[in-house]
This record gives sequence, C-alpha cells and structure tokens, in this order.
Amino acid sequence: MTGDDSQSDTEEFRTSRRKRSRIHRLDVSSLIGRKLVTLVLVGTLVFLMLPIFMTIVASFGTTWTGVLPRGYFNLDNWLTVLGLAEGVGVRQGVISGLAFSTLLATGGMVINVIVGVPIAYALTRYDFFAKDYINTLAILPIVPGIVLAVAFLRTYPEMGGSAFGLIIGYALLKSPYMVLTVQSSFQAMNLQQIEESARSLGASWIRTFLTVIVPNAKNGIIAGCIITWTLAAAEFNFTFMVHARGPRPFSLFLFENITRSPVLQGAAAVSVYFAIVTAAILILQTAGKAGFTTVEEQ
Repeated sequence: MTGDDSQSDTEEFRTSRRKRSRIHRLDVSSLIGRKLVTLVLVGTLVFLMLPIFMTIVASFGTTWTGVLPRGYFNLDNWLTVLGLAEGVGVRQGVISGLAFSTLLATGGMVINVIVGVPIAYALTRYDFFAKDYINTLAILPIVPGIVLAVAFLRTYPEMGGSAFGLIIGYALLKSPYMVLTVQSSFQAMNLQQIEESARSLGASWIRTFLTVIVPNAKNGIIAGCIITWTLAAAEFNFTFMVHARGPRPFSLFLFENITRSPVLQGAAAVSVYFAIVTAAILILQTAGKAGFTTVEEQ
C-alpha cells in the first residue's frame, strides 16, 4: 500500500466518522426537540384548560372554601342561573334572553359572511387604487366596543336599544375577524388560475365565485363564522352601551351573575356560556362542511 492510498483511506475514515457524529447529534437534537415541544404544548394546554375545567366542576358544587369545590353533582346553581329554580331573587326570562342573544350573534355573523367574504376576495384578487387604504379601513372596526358604541349612538341614535342596532353593531365590530380570516384562505389559493379555468369551461363570474371560489375557502369561512359568533355572543361593552329594552343579551346575563351572585352561581353562568359556545361551534362546523363541497371532495 502506497502512502497516497493510506492518506486517502484516512481521509475517507475521518469523513465517515464526521458524518456519523453529525447524524448522531441530529438524532439526539431531534429527539430532545420533539420531547421539549411536546412538553411545552401539553403544559400550555393544561394551563389554559385548567381554569375552564375548574369553573365547570365548581358549577356543580355546593361550597368552595378550599382549593377544590365540595358537594358535587348539585344542579341548584344551574337551575338558579337559568331561572328554573323557585325562590326569591331568581331571575325570570333567562331562557328567552339566551335565545335572543343567539339570534343576535347569528344575525351579525350572517352579515359578516355576506359582506366580509366578497371584501376579502376583492382585496386578495385585484390590484386597484388605494387598495392598502381600503384594506386598513376593512380592519379599522377592530377597536374596543365602547369606542364603537359611542360613535354608533352618535351617528344612528334611532337604532339605540333596538335588536337591529345590536345586530348591525356586532357585524361591524367583528367584521375584521371575518375579513382577515377569509383573506388568509384566499391568499393560499391561486385565484386567477382557478377563476380563469372555471370561466373557460363556460361558468359565469357569479357561478364561479359561489361554486368554485367560496367552497375552496370554506375552512377560512367556517373559522371566521366561529370567531365572529363567539365574540359577538359575549360582547359586553357595546351591548352595555346600546341595549336598553327587551330580553337581556348574553353578555349582560354573564355580568349580572358574576357580579351580583355567589361565586358558584357565577361559575354556573360561565359554564352555560361554554356549553352554548361549544354547541355553536359544533353546529357551525357541521353545517359548514355539509354546505361546502369542493371539486376534490366530489
């Protein structure tokens, strides 16, 4: 064996050794990284979900003097909060108020879909004069509810206290969430190519938009519906300023039970909100998936 061959073998050995060492370090780093990310994720979920879990558990208790509530599986708090119990101080008409709030939030959500989806499409699909300014105006209502309530009452005083005024206010206040969420879905699509393909097959623009563009953005639309509905249902500042008569919206229902009732009744009121929101999310997801069908799913 010559000196050159020996030197070449030595270099190959060193290169192979460095590669094995690098692969080993990558394997160890990847393994530790996965465990660390999983640990952080689980810890974050526990931290966020624990207050919700404790609130729901406490709503079925009778006393809460220590770390954990006591006397579980008691429905008195729920019955009192929902106005189904008998006694002094039990509020009546709670169920009608919850139904009223559901209709208000749904009305605002529907307006956001009708108005927000075309706005998000136009801002994503076309380039036009002052596009950036219009995009800013589209998300401008994302301000505290009390600010919008004062401006709303000053501009439309005749709508103050009416259900229609609350619906319009909810739609205006939560519209940026719909526009931004749907806009993200449209930005992930090649809108020009999809539109040109559909139009080349003889579809009109409106048919292309309703049967091709919108179904492909269904995830963003469903997410926008969920966000706008849940935020509108619990909107307090705007509701407190504008509402004057009729059934109490849900945010005022929460406020009264949290500030003027025992702790466990307040926990029951919050649990009612979680139950309604969970049901609304499931309904919106089911209805959205059933209502939109893309070409790939057919």
